[in-house]
Amino acid sequence: MSQPARQTSRKTLIGFVTSRSGDKSIKVTIPYKVPHPLYHKIVNRKSVVHAHDEKNEANIGDKVEITETRPISRLKRWRITAILEQAVSATDVAVTEQDVADVVPTKNTES
Repeated sequence: MSQPARQTSRKTLIGFVTSRSGDKSIKVTIPYKVPHPLYHKIVNRKSVVHAHDEKNEANIGDKVEITETRPISRLKRWRITAILEQAVSATDVAVTEQDVADVVPTKNTES
């Protein structure tokens, strides 16, 4: 007899990468809102989890989907399943004093 396909009931969450702590490791912050028990105002809360990034492709600010998995290390219990949105990042370019002087007008510059 063939075994039936096993359905997994693993949790999936969506959050933002806040840190790239080591090789193949990231921190993901999951924001959510809850009502205050007494005053009933909506309060922002967050959970921070460590996740496994096998290909080192997630960067800080990316919106990612993570899935619950077996323990990979002391803290990592989640892994990345998809990168939903890439973060907008500026390229690292050194700015020289000459570049600033060309853009910013001074009192000595005649117009």
